[in-house]
Amino acid sequence: MKAVILLSGGLDSTTCMAVAKSKGYELYPISFDYHQRHSIELQSAQKVAKFFGVKKHLIINTNMDAIGGSALTDKSIAVPDRNPDDDDVPVTYVPARNLTFLSYALGYAEVLDAAHIYIGVNAVDYSGYPDCRPEFIAKFQNLADYATKATATDGKKIIIETPLQNLSKKDIILLGTKLGAPFHLTRSCYNGGEKACGHCDSCKLRLRGFAEAGLKDPIEYMR
Repeated sequence: MKAVILLSGGLDSTTCMAVAKSKGYELYPISFDYHQRHSIELQSAQKVAKFFGVKKHLIINTNMDAIGGSALTDKSIAVPDRNPDDDDVPVTYVPARNLTFLSYALGYAEVLDAAHIYIGVNAVDYSGYPDCRPEFIAKFQNLADYATKATATDGKKIIIETPLQNLSKKDIILLGTKLGAPFHLTRSCYNGGEKACGHCDSCKLRLRGFAEAGLKDPIEYMR
């Protein structure tokens, strides 16, 4: 059995890899160089893929910086220091990113004859991104059922798996720790320095999760 894993190199996607492995799937991670603000997380994805000993780690190059509109693709837009619990959608949101990534993953799954795609979206401890919500995943699943030859004419099903959808960051960390996820190889920081900044949305959520789990984050921070 094969599964495609959307692997960013961050905490959540790495936990997804561990979940898929625990279920006995042959792992086929797919990552994206979308001309994001930095390459640290992508480098982490490569390390995580190596850790899991995958047969192939596919890296897709797509220039989402040409669209812009996000602090993660446009360096002229500052990464905000904000409360991650705020309800507004922050400037770190990348327009249609998960829609784009899932579309690539769906095509890859069809070619591999994989029946499952794992994505680490979460609607509990997250930054308010619309493409992390269960409504989006449900709509994409409906689309996936008609979008490929495998699903539209061959009678196959490619299931979008979201094992972290309703978990807090604390619970994700506890799950990943239980499954042996290599959190020491992961990076979540939006700023992408040699050490994590500790004050962007992603760092704050990560640090809070480790604190609530009663565990020490194994990566280094500037503060």
